[in-house]
Amino acid sequence: VKSLSPAQPGGQSELGSNVAMPCCVGTKETAFISAVTAAGLVHSVTRSCSAGNMTECSCDVTLRHGGSASEGWHWGGCSDDIHYGMAFSRKFLDAPFKNITGKSGSGLVAMNLHNNEAGRQAVAKLMSVDCRCHGVSGSCAVKTCWKTMSSFEKIGRFLKDKYENSIQVSDRLKKKLRRKEKSQRKIPIGKEDLLYVNKSPNYCVEDQKLGIPGTQGRECNRTSQGPDGCNLLCCGRGYNTHVVRHVERCECKFVWCCYVRCRRCETMTDVHTCK
Repeated sequence: VKSLSPAQPGGQSELGSNVAMPCCVGTKETAFISAVTAAGLVHSVTRSCSAGNMTECSCDVTLRHGGSASEGWHWGGCSDDIHYGMAFSRKFLDAPFKNITGKSGSGLVAMNLHNNEAGRQAVAKLMSVDCRCHGVSGSCAVKTCWKTMSSFEKIGRFLKDKYENSIQVSDRLKKKLRRKEKSQRKIPIGKEDLLYVNKSPNYCVEDQKLGIPGTQGRECNRTSQGPDGCNLLCCGRGYNTHVVRHVERCECKFVWCCYVRCRRCETMTDVHTCK
């Protein structure tokens, strides 16, 4: 999340009737957070099921005794039961939104439900098949295969890409969610797309009303091209460089008997902060 915006939003506004929500609700950043939270819950619960840490679930038994004998493989092992994980995530995360109006009649509510589901679909889409060979001297005459989830890092990268290409939708719900731009409304919205209603505030500049501290004075990495780099974090304003002197004990040796003798070492470091 840190790579999406240099600062975290704060404050409050209203969603629906008498429901307090953060000030920056409905932005691309909150869409990403919703999707990652839903995906993380699916991933964590499903992993616990496969590990035998939950009494309500275990491995995916629907795949047992299946496969293609003619092709020399069959299902086996412990496939991740993603169906239980997804059902648990829907029950835990979607119910509060549905209870706001009794149904998803609000554009913001429908948007949040969609983004939650997009996170879950990302986990399902990135499921992979792992196999183990059986046979004399590793001949792999027969393979046992099972389904497993991708690493959460891979799922996060997938959702980050969806964040970069998120779609703005209208906050007025008419039968279903629709794109904000009238010229693009015939283009269907995919179930894995991330949606937002409100444009993001300027996280680069301090806004006390929204609880945004801005990036002025933030320490940055001059050589990095990532989110901690001065080019991105300083939002094109440039950066200041100052030298910091560090003094610490070094080259310590034990002297008989009985004390430790050390030298005082000084190092000079360049520190870069955003203008």
